[in-house]
Amino acid sequence: MSSHRIALLAFPGIRAFDVTVISEVWGVDRTDRQVPAFDLRRVAASPAPVPMRGGLTLTPDRTLRWLDRAELILVPGLDVCTTPAPAPVLQALRRAHARGTTIAALCGGAFTLAQAGLLDGRRALTHWNLVDLLTARHPRVRVEPDALFVEDDNLWTAAGTAAGIDLCLHLVRIRHGAEAAASIARSMVTAPFRTGTQAQFIEHPTPRTDRDADTLAHVRAYALSHLHEPLTVPALAARAGMSPRSFARHFTAATGTTPLRWILDQRIAAAQKLLERTDLPMPEVARRAGFGSEITMRQHFAARLATSPRAYRASFAAQPATAHRK
Repeated sequence: MSSHRIALLAFPGIRAFDVTVISEVWGVDRTDRQVPAFDLRRVAASPAPVPMRGGLTLTPDRTLRWLDRAELILVPGLDVCTTPAPAPVLQALRRAHARGTTIAALCGGAFTLAQAGLLDGRRALTHWNLVDLLTARHPRVRVEPDALFVEDDNLWTAAGTAAGIDLCLHLVRIRHGAEAAASIARSMVTAPFRTGTQAQFIEHPTPRTDRDADTLAHVRAYALSHLHEPLTVPALAARAGMSPRSFARHFTAATGTTPLRWILDQRIAAAQKLLERTDLPMPEVARRAGFGSEITMRQHFAARLATSPRAYRASFAAQPATAHRK
């Protein structure tokens, strides 16, 4: 099977952190852990080394012509978000989008896509501290205020720094399955996906370390091990020793999402894993993941993943599947 062709688009001013994230997700051979083979290429307008902050340089191994072959183009963020991209880079991005190639920009990389005119009339985001600047400099862009990442017309943009990891893992997940993304996340010692929005980080830039946070961590661990059972806010609040209203408030502050939304995310993730790893019948997958019925599971897959459980299994199931019946 051929490798999936990934392009890291480089030009002076790109952030070394984003280059490292892209390289870590797509540039490491993890085929021994059932992760697809990726052919990551560093693409630039010329073969000359690309300078980055801190005395670092990136040596390209392909020129812009290689973008014609790429299945995914990744645009790192910028140390200075207003850094102009070279005209050939902007032209190459326009041609790639016209061909239907998926393009993803991390953090301030949204400014590069906006320079190319690709975000005009489309939803996009960047780091919360740069939202006003992106709006002012590119008023035709529909800037989202606080999401972690968004997609519009095959153009992906992500919020600041760590949200670039979230986006990269999400792109792996939707193309190659939740297990591949989880395997990469485990090797990077990071969460395979996070819920919530940028708002949780604007309001709480450091983790809570008080009694409530510890209690909620315990409650989340309990919920993860009991997804197949009914999980209500009052019951979880009682386990945390709080009123339902106080519990919901503290939970949202700690995770950036509501208890019920968080539980739904975990159940979808559990169902994805079962569909990939087992050949259990759909009603049993639904039961173990806590959906109660195949119909309910199918509705949530359609709403959240824009696919059905059966289509998901057909795309991402390991071969051969095993039942793991209990």
